[in-house]
Amino acid sequence: MNQYKIFKVKQQGRFEQQTADIKQQLDCWLHDNQLTVGELRYCKVFLSDILNQYDTLKTSSLYRDCLAQHPCTIIGQAPADGSKIALLVEAGSADHGFLFQSLRLSDDEAKGQSSYLQTLTLFEQYINSLQDSAMTIRDNLVRTWIYVADIDVNYNGVVRARNDVFRRYGLTADTHYVASTGIGGYSNTRHATVAIDFLSLPGVKSDQLKYLQALDHLNPTREYGVAFERGTCLTLSDSKKYYISGTASIDKLGQVLYLGDVERQTVRLLDNIRALLADGGALMSDIRYFIVYLRDFADRATVGRYLDSHYPGIPYVLLHAKVCRSQWLVEMECIAEKNTEQ
Repeated sequence: MNQYKIFKVKQQGRFEQQTADIKQQLDCWLHDNQLTVGELRYCKVFLSDILNQYDTLKTSSLYRDCLAQHPCTIIGQAPADGSKIALLVEAGSADHGFLFQSLRLSDDEAKGQSSYLQTLTLFEQYINSLQDSAMTIRDNLVRTWIYVADIDVNYNGVVRARNDVFRRYGLTADTHYVASTGIGGYSNTRHATVAIDFLSLPGVKSDQLKYLQALDHLNPTREYGVAFERGTCLTLSDSKKYYISGTASIDKLGQVLYLGDVERQTVRLLDNIRALLADGGALMSDIRYFIVYLRDFADRATVGRYLDSHYPGIPYVLLHAKVCRSQWLVEMECIAEKNTEQ
C-alpha cells in the first residue's frame, strides 16, 4: 500500500519561507522512504489566504518541482496552527489508475452566478470530460469534495444542484450516491462560491463497491434531502480502501448532538466513523489520516488534544473551515486501508 504524509510548517515566516520549509520536509521524507517525486500519487495543499498566495505557490519550487506533474488540488482552508500552508500527499508504487480532477471556475464563468448554477456548471464540466472515455458519473465516480465559500449562505444551492444532477444521471437512493465532503472552502477565483474535486476509477465494477451504513448511529442522508453516501469501501487488487465522507456529531434520527460542546461532538463523530468502518470490516487502526474541519478557530486546542490522546498513531491536519450546519462545530473525513494480499 502507498504511504500518506501530512506536512506542517516547522518555522513561521513569510509565505515563501513556509513553502520552502514544506518543500524541504517533503524532499527529506521522500528520500528517507526511498520514494521519488515521480511516485507522488495525490497532493492536497491547504492555504490560509488563497487569493494572495495562489500565484506565489504556483511559481514556487514546491509546486514546480514536486506537485505540478501529479494530481493536485489547492484549496483555501487555513491551517488551524496559524501557519500559511499545509500539505497532504500520497506516495508509493501502487497505481490503480485513479483519475483525479480538480475543477475550478474561471472568473467569467463564476461572476453573477448562484451557487446552484456554479455547481451545475462544474458537474457538467466533469461529465463532459468523460465523453471520450468509457466512464460515466454513475458507474465510475467514487468520491467528491465540494468546497463552498460562505457555506452558511451558499450550501443549499449546492445541495439542490447535486440532487438534480444525480437524479438526471440515475444516482438515487435506490441505486447509490458517492462518498463526499461538502465543506467551507475557497478557490483562487474571486467570484467563485463553489469548487469541486472529483475522484473516478476507470473499469471499476459494482461488486467492488460497498456503500457503508451504520443505521444505529447515523440516518440515511436521503432522509434530509442530501445526496451522498456516508462512506464507500472500494475493493482493489491488493487492498480495500475506505473513503469516509465528512462526518459530524449526528444521531440515527439526523439530529445534531451535543450543541455547543466541541469535545463531546468530537467523541460522537469519531464513534460514527468507527461504526461506518465496522460495516466494511475495518477498524479505527486502519485509518491512514484525518482531515479535521473546525467551525471555530478557537476550538483547535481542544480537538487537537483529544486526537493526540486517543489516536496518537493517526496523523491529522486541523483546518479552519465551516461545516455545513451551523450547530456542528467539528467535522472529520478520513481514508482507511487494509492490505488483502496473501
